[in-house]
Amino acid sequence: PGIYVCAKCGHELFSSRAKYEHSSPWPAFTETLRGDSVAKRQERPGALKVTCGKCGNGLGHEFLNDGPKQGQSRF
Repeated sequence: PGIYVCAKCGHELFSSRAKYEHSSPWPAFTETLRGDSVAKRQERPGALKVTCGKCGNGLGHEFLNDGPKQGQSRF
């Protein structure tokens, strides 16, 4: 339980309340902690590249419509 932060700068990214079990080996979240927690840019259809909203450290992707409920994204 708690807040997941950027490994590089400590910026708050995700709450454990938004975490869920997914088949990938990485933690999966349905939403960010705040609107400025991350920055996003289109990488390919259905996937956005996600970086820390403060320092730009790479965090992976947001997969659109791949969350636990229909219409939700997965970080």
